[in-house]
Formats: sequence, C-alpha cells, structure tokens
Amino acid sequence: MTNPFENPEGRYFVLINQEEQYSLWPEFTDIPRGWSVVFGQDHKQKCLDYISENWTDMRPKSHVVAMRP
Repeated sequence: MTNPFENPEGRYFVLINQEEQYSLWPEFTDIPRGWSVVFGQDHKQKCLDYISENWTDMRPKSHVVAMRP
C-alpha cells in the first residue's frame, strides 16, 4: 500500500489548527478534531503552494502571543 500523503495525483485539503499550523490532508480521509479546512480540495502542488504562501511563521500561535511585549 502506498502512502496517501505522497500521492502526487491525489486530491487534498489544507487544514489549520488553533495554533495556526497547517497540514496537507488527503480528501478521502476524515478531518481530525481540532482542524479546519482552509483550502481545497485540490491537487497536491496547489495545496503545497497555498501552505507556502500562507504559513510564513512556523511558530505556534501561543508562542507568538507569549513573546509579545
């Protein structure tokens, strides 16, 4: 069996959690609790492009908030 996260021909969603972290998620799999769809369903590369354009700060949201003066 092949890894569904590595299928270049697959259809995916981009998910985000409360910490504003992103995940690529196969369209045929249930969305995990605590995550929301922000993009897709689309081809893998389109989803990866969306993540690259929008996830510009890899720090969890709680860390960013804690570091504010």
